Amino acid sequence: MGIMITPIKSGGLDAITDVAGVEVGHFTDPRRPTGCSVVLVRGGAVAGVDVRGAAPGTRETDLLDPCNAVDTVHAILLSGGSAWGLDAAAGVMRWLEGQGIGLQVGTARVPIVPAAVLFDLLVGDDAIRPDAQAGFEACEAASSRPPAQGNVGAGAGAAIGKMFGMDHAMKGGIGSASVTVDGVTVGALVACNALGDVLDPDTGALIAGARTPDGAGLRDTRRSLLRGEPPQPILAGTNTTIGVIATDTTVTKVQARRLSMAGHDGLARCINPAHTLSDGDTLFALGTGMTKRTPGMTVLSVMAAEAVARATVRAVRAAHSVQAGATWLPGLSGDVPGEA
Repeated sequence: MGIMITPIKSGGLDAITDVAGVEVGHFTDPRRPTGCSVVLVRGGAVAGVDVRGAAPGTRETDLLDPCNAVDTVHAILLSGGSAWGLDAAAGVMRWLEGQGIGLQVGTARVPIVPAAVLFDLLVGDDAIRPDAQAGFEACEAASSRPPAQGNVGAGAGAAIGKMFGMDHAMKGGIGSASVTVDGVTVGALVACNALGDVLDPDTGALIAGARTPDGAGLRDTRRSLLRGEPPQPILAGTNTTIGVIATDTTVTKVQARRLSMAGHDGLARCINPAHTLSDGDTLFALGTGMTKRTPGMTVLSVMAAEAVARATVRAVRAAHSVQAGATWLPGLSGDVPGEA
């Protein structure tokens, strides 16, 4: 007997910007493949975070602990450039301050901007990293339109399938998706720079990742490791998938934390291996409170995992091939338009 699969209902844009109150902007550095992406919530949002990778690079994640006092954030930054990329958050703060957005502290307003970074320093000139101006320009570009995907923003220098060396890796990127149930929407924006391969979460089929020695096919990292094939020595933190989950319903800080945790289920469905010692996998979750409807936390958690999985796959499917110095990273969308 055949099994009928019912299509999953997305929001109108099928992107995180389907969530009321959310805007996304990218800055992509023209000098080499790197950049940053900002998720703006001008009206503020309750937020949570969950870090699963063993080599994270983050900023202001402690304040998202449900035990701590601050309960509103105004933006989340995702950036390339490894720890250097955290500088871009200062530019996001400067832009928000200029808009009069922030936590009122006496006569001052302090924008709350948690951030996470991924490692892309092996792609092109590692002296070029996102800085405060990059964060500012990402905010200037932000809108509620569907965000660009693939080789843009925090996904510009992303690569996947690096277990057997960069010579056999493929291009990663940034992607977005949304899911709507009973009038409530959950969306995700994910920059995929995973050490592991990327799979179709519905079928388990390999989509992209470590290539065979001749470069013509996919190696299948999981099976290769289980056969006893040794990985190349890997520097800690030279990978990492980072992202933001957002919903238009009202959540507490505890519930936002639970949504960020559930989002990692989505990563585990489509990245193998995920959450390794060399990844700093980090997911944030936001609740804008623009609707009072809610399907309950169980359904919201399923929606979060689904949106993250779909956004991760889209990040890779939208990625174009990149030649940066001696590094060649083939992408599923072929060569960058206009380049040889």
